[in-house]
Amino acid sequence: MSNLQQALQSKKFVVTGEIGPPKGVDIEKCLDDAEHLRNKVVAINVTDLQSAVMRIGSMAVSAKLIERGLEPVYQLTCRDRNRLALQSDLLSAWALGIRNVLCLTGDHPTLGDDTEAKPVYDLDSVQLLKAASTLNQGKDMTGHDLEGKPDFFIGAVVTPASEPLEPQIMKMEKKIAAGAKFFQTQAIYEPHKFEYFINQTSQFKVPIIAGMVVLKSAAMARFMNENVAGISVPDDIIQEMADTPKEDRKKKSVEITARIIRQVVPLCQGVHIMPLGWDELVPEIIREAGIE
Repeated sequence: MSNLQQALQSKKFVVTGEIGPPKGVDIEKCLDDAEHLRNKVVAINVTDLQSAVMRIGSMAVSAKLIERGLEPVYQLTCRDRNRLALQSDLLSAWALGIRNVLCLTGDHPTLGDDTEAKPVYDLDSVQLLKAASTLNQGKDMTGHDLEGKPDFFIGAVVTPASEPLEPQIMKMEKKIAAGAKFFQTQAIYEPHKFEYFINQTSQFKVPIIAGMVVLKSAAMARFMNENVAGISVPDDIIQEMADTPKEDRKKKSVEITARIIRQVVPLCQGVHIMPLGWDELVPEIIREAGIE
């Protein structure tokens, strides 16, 4: 059983972090970023070609984290692989010691840096969750027996600020039926909307980890509002960032993130901090939020 699974099943409040693999084979900075999270988070998400940009793979970096004594959450997207490759990668991940997997659809290649790339999407995220669950039961998707089975702790994602919210709740229910044991959310900036989401999904009894993207600037906030579905950064937070001198932005980012975390702590079973390269801020965010 992974540390993340053990913590969530014992009802502990958890903190998870995230690193993004580089575009190339020099992974030392990426691994150094992970060191900022040591003894601060229970597990570290490793993104899978985030934003549809070609990078070194999540599986390789996850395995390197294990070598360093850090626990990864292996992100796996449907975008780039058919069902054969997805199942094979899951089995390979287990063989490398990876125990947590987060199943995602994946951004369309038109959003990335190689628009000629062809998307696969043989499976959607619900079907991928089902495939991973079926592997856990010792079968592949066609019902053939495995020679040894994994026992992944399987997670999924949900977008609490989506409007309308009902389709997200319906898909969340399907993901639970397919085998999701925990959820990480899209970035939250409006705790009142998150509280409404929690009230609407309380019947599911599945751990929910609230997502926190660390804001770097007012421009970043405006970009997300315009381009990222399900994210809504309020005008007052954007103005707060805009009024902050450049040299003080990291301090302000810590302040805003910690403030939101304090508001959502009573509502969920953990927070997932996505620092987007500002990994050195995570320990300070955790301290200021009072969740050490």
